[in-house]
Amino acid sequence: MRILLVEDEPEMASALRTALGQRGMVVDHVASLAEGEEAIAAGVHRAVLLDRNLPDGDGLDLLPRMRARKLAAPVIVLTARGDIEERIAGLDTGADNYLAKPFVIDELLARLRAVLRRLAEMAPDPLRIGRFEFDWHNRSASVDGQPFDLPRRELLVLESLLRRHGRAVQRATLEEAVYGFDDEIQSNALDMHVSRLRRRLSNAGAELEIHGIRGIGYLLKRAA
Repeated sequence: MRILLVEDEPEMASALRTALGQRGMVVDHVASLAEGEEAIAAGVHRAVLLDRNLPDGDGLDLLPRMRARKLAAPVIVLTARGDIEERIAGLDTGADNYLAKPFVIDELLARLRAVLRRLAEMAPDPLRIGRFEFDWHNRSASVDGQPFDLPRRELLVLESLLRRHGRAVQRATLEEAVYGFDDEIQSNALDMHVSRLRRRLSNAGAELEIHGIRGIGYLLKRAA
């Protein structure tokens, strides 16, 4: 799960990145309104944790910009401005949840699970391609009804390819789906993930093929 954290307090940001990272989440951290707007434009995050008191403005200003781009990632506002009027303003502006500082990390995680559950309920029906099926709700795959388990980054590659199956997906799009902003990406890292994924699909008899397209990226389609 990839989360965007918009927070200008270094200690708070570091604590949240550590806590969420320990729970298997990829956390991209930015510290300003401008950086937050640039980050959300990528459209790769499952949820946004948003501080209000940013050096270049109110974090709430991001919300109408997100909705204008039709970005559906739920937003939890994290702020020291916890008065009822402030919470109402945040929710009315478009936040999905509001948590006043200081807070307990377990409560944040519970609220994060709650907003993601609501998002999952709106997920499309499972995608079936021949013998292969992908459940968007649970983000799980199967072949002939048998679980098809993958390491996290290979799963992210597969999910991104499935969203555009039958069409070419640019390398940059795949890298945005797989790596955090601070990850060091080796030049052949994506190719290695695709190679392993291709081999796993073949070994499982999934009847799916991943084709490399020179100068563009990759395309996933049902095997002929």
